[in-house]
Amino acid sequence: MKLTVFGATGGIGRELVRQALDAGHEVTAVVRDPARLAVTGDRLEIVRSDLSDPEELRPAVRGRDAVLSGLGARSREDAGVATRLTRTVLDAMEAEGVRRLLVVSAAPVGPAPAHDGLLDRAVRRLVSAILADVYADLRGMEAELAHSGTDWTSVRPPRLQDKPLTGRYRTVVGGFPPRGRFIGRADVAHAMLALIDAEETLKQGVGVAY
Repeated sequence: MKLTVFGATGGIGRELVRQALDAGHEVTAVVRDPARLAVTGDRLEIVRSDLSDPEELRPAVRGRDAVLSGLGARSREDAGVATRLTRTVLDAMEAEGVRRLLVVSAAPVGPAPAHDGLLDRAVRRLVSAILADVYADLRGMEAELAHSGTDWTSVRPPRLQDKPLTGRYRTVVGGFPPRGRFIGRADVAHAMLALIDAEETLKQGVGVAY
């Protein structure tokens, strides 16, 4: 497949690029600073952009089978970037008629598991309060997706860890795995790539966790 990855210098973005290349896909990585992308490959094209202009992004998404995004705030001070930058990506995709989009969101944006215990619910409320601005940004991003003409999927992980790829995790379409507290960034990327052709995830949030 021909794929475009936004946020390719982030933890999940780098894994998306690396794993997609390993799987034999052609990858276009859109980055602000190419020097920060420590991934190479014969099927890799790197495009530099600050994501401010949808017209500038149109060649990067033209003719692609899917677009994957790891865009998001890296701190509370960055809150707002996920909504703003995703809107630019959506405008470029819709101008080029590219429909498939998978993005990284977060578990608290989706519904809480019905069978979580008191501890999990308490931790969820605490984290949601501390990172309220970040999650508001992600909800804004998901609202942009819902109003778009794309076939989007929002992948919602819990606390992220830097762990090697395992390929062993749980996914729930429209919900979240009970007692799912952690997942490695490499496995989030793996899940996103695996869901590209999953029709049951179109226009859905997907909870993913160990």
